Amino acid sequence: MHQTLLLFGATGDLSTRYIFPSLANLLRDHLLPRDFRVIAVGRQKHTSEDFRESLIATISAKAPADVQISDIAELLPLIEYADVGDMSDPAHIASRLKTYAGSPCLSFLATPPNLFVSIAQGLAGAGLLDAPSRLVLEKPIGRDLASAREIIRNIDQYISEDRVFRIDHYLGKAAVQNLLALRFGNALLEAVWNRHWIETVDILVAETAGVDGREGYYANYGALRDMVQNHILQLLCLIAMEPPGSLNADAVRNEKVKVLQALRPMTAQNAPNDSVRGRYEAGVVDGQAAAGFVQPPGQAPTDTFVGLRAYIDTWRWTGVPFRLCTGKRLAERCTQIVITFRHTSHWLFAKPTRERATPNRMVFRLQPDENIELDLMSSLAGPEWGALELQPLPLDLSMQMRPRRRIAYERLLLDALNGNSALFVRNDEVEAAWQWIDSVAAAWEAAKTPLLPYLAGSWGPKEARAFLQPVGR
Repeated sequence: MHQTLLLFGATGDLSTRYIFPSLANLLRDHLLPRDFRVIAVGRQKHTSEDFRESLIATISAKAPADVQISDIAELLPLIEYADVGDMSDPAHIASRLKTYAGSPCLSFLATPPNLFVSIAQGLAGAGLLDAPSRLVLEKPIGRDLASAREIIRNIDQYISEDRVFRIDHYLGKAAVQNLLALRFGNALLEAVWNRHWIETVDILVAETAGVDGREGYYANYGALRDMVQNHILQLLCLIAMEPPGSLNADAVRNEKVKVLQALRPMTAQNAPNDSVRGRYEAGVVDGQAAAGFVQPPGQAPTDTFVGLRAYIDTWRWTGVPFRLCTGKRLAERCTQIVITFRHTSHWLFAKPTRERATPNRMVFRLQPDENIELDLMSSLAGPEWGALELQPLPLDLSMQMRPRRRIAYERLLLDALNGNSALFVRNDEVEAAWQWIDSVAAAWEAAKTPLLPYLAGSWGPKEARAFLQPVGR
């Protein structure tokens, strides 16, 4: 396990909200190596003492409620601050950081993707990418296929692919990892996990938060590139992938790439029926007034809501629609996957009729609470009824005793320090995801797909109802 972490973007929101609290939790649980240290790299001029003081104040205000400030205090003595000024200047980065060369390190780039190449070049100049040192890249990798390939090609000059760890924090969530266990560890699901028994798959990532203060970044990406390209497509891969030969990193990632390559490209002809995009306006969220999205001047119109109907052209999934939905400033914070099964082949019951019967559904809820629900049909049989009448019966399959919920970055940081790449994204996986996303963006442009308004606190544009059926129930 590497003992040195160089954290670029150490003063940013991601670091203070998630990465430092994750490190504090790992330290508390004795999961970090002896003599572990963090080199917090930023642009501003600070002494290490000043940085530690500001860090604990910021974390107290921003970090999740279950983060203990006493744990952060234990981490502080292990943190040293290094200012590098302009992160687009590789020579300056190399001269400032070469003092830390000499032992293997993990460099974590929690920065915008336009800085990845210059930072990697600076690290290489300082000898900080020499084997067995590793590099972690925070999503997104570029904003389209061309820019992603350019980043991958340039970084490949300084460090080999097996030592590059591209992070999507959703893969660090215990509930997401549990999808693999449920799919491949249970014969009941293995037998019905195909187009013969599954009618639709719905993946929803709904947020009540807006993009306040991040309009400049978000306007360059939008919901399609910020959420669908990574988080939602990762969930789709875990649901749709074929069983890997083993759980080693390449076996799992090989199957995920096959799913992405089998996604049917979006075209201008089917975009009006298979997609909807919107942008939130002023409304009310959780009882509080919420401002609308402010479009930065000179930027193309930005989508804050996306609904897509995707198809995977493989034997297992041909004809099964995957409805993908995500949005900012929606009615509830919710991430869930809904598997809707087909009706039984022969319907025996008068009430309800076959057309009005609720189909069996399996619901994986990932946030805010993690649980599994199975919707079956049950009988109301009794002497007061003259015949069998069915009604939906939800079975809650959540654990009674839940382990302490860990921040997703805890698992990912530990894996990166140990060199376990199973939960990280490979370069061909990044390219395959962007290729499909580019087809959607091109189809929207060719079809002149409108950007529909919706009120903050609603479930998106009214045209999105077809993509939100399991929510509407």
